[in-house]
Amino acid sequence: MPLTRDQVQHIATLARLKLADAELDDVVDKLSRIVDFVDQLQAARTDDVLPMAHPLNMSQRLRADEVTEPNERDRIQKNASRVEDGYYLVPRVIE
Repeated sequence: MPLTRDQVQHIATLARLKLADAELDDVVDKLSRIVDFVDQLQAARTDDVLPMAHPLNMSQRLRADEVTEPNERDRIQKNASRVEDGYYLVPRVIE
């Protein structure tokens, strides 16, 4: 499905792109080829293809979910100028 100059100009306007008249024909040709390629991909039969998350047959090695660091929040927050209930208090910037 070839695109028209008006369609490409409209797409460029939506994308906030300023295309010169000299480059518009080249962009029309390239975008039309991309749309044609997508149409070819959509025509491929994928009914028997199982969805996959990764092309390799691998599994993720997971570590045990254990706490390895001590909680030093109170010691660290002693350096802060204002703290309340474990949260840092900062000046309001939006009113």
